[in-house]
Amino acid sequence: MTIRVGYLGPEATFTNMAVSRFFPEAEHVPYRTIPDCIDAAANDVVDFAVVPLENAIEGSVNITIDYLVHEQTLPIVGEITVPVQQHLLVHPQHAQVWKDVYAVHSHPHAIAQCHKFLNQELKGVTVRDMTSTSAAAQFVMEHPEEKIAAIANEAAAEKYGLSIVQRDIHTHKNNHTRFLVLHKNEQVELPRNGERRGTKTTLMVTLPSDYAGALYQVLSAFAWRKLNLSKIESRPMKTGLGNYFFLIDVEKEYDDVLLPGVRMELEALGFSVTLLGSYSSYWV
Repeated sequence: MTIRVGYLGPEATFTNMAVSRFFPEAEHVPYRTIPDCIDAAANDVVDFAVVPLENAIEGSVNITIDYLVHEQTLPIVGEITVPVQQHLLVHPQHAQVWKDVYAVHSHPHAIAQCHKFLNQELKGVTVRDMTSTSAAAQFVMEHPEEKIAAIANEAAAEKYGLSIVQRDIHTHKNNHTRFLVLHKNEQVELPRNGERRGTKTTLMVTLPSDYAGALYQVLSAFAWRKLNLSKIESRPMKTGLGNYFFLIDVEKEYDDVLLPGVRMELEALGFSVTLLGSYSSYWV
């Protein structure tokens, strides 16, 4: 039986690249939005959902975090990290005069990642936000009469027949994006494609109330057990100003002693602790 993997589409996005490399033999199903993709996995339309979580330059994808926490809680069963290489694409008939483009189309994150290039090479050009880098490339392909460009990856250039006139235009070269793999069964086995970088556990910690020293109490529960935290982020609970939860990534699998000990200690202090997943991390 063929595995079906939903992802934030359309085709030729970085999410599609992550899915193609990690699930090469699966059926890949694109979705228009992150909630649509997560809902599809929750409702058994697809087996897995792959959604972006964080970019090394632009930070977290808040809709992914908020939807998982507030709307559709699915276990995190894996993490895929891919390098991000952004290129400037134009229709082939404008390849020799690419500096004459009057507008650049792309996803807001991609535009932000390439701000230095745009400021230096195409200063004053109109920037237009699109739903994805792939959608931007498709728009350029469909409007050959216009001197416009897209910021997208090589897969998008190949799919839509565009010319790459400037490669690697992102400002910071060590640019990667993390994607979450979601599944209804937290014990599901994943393919072992890519370079395994270790195991993580993601916890959500909610404060009973906002008081002095609350965050210190949370961190100390990990610190004295010598547990390394690779990320800690606060997000609003959406129940009123000043109400937050903490999303914490621990560089360790959920074991029988240390992390359950953290959980019991924090719960004894009145915190709410939710396990969102304990999973392997891969680079592809």
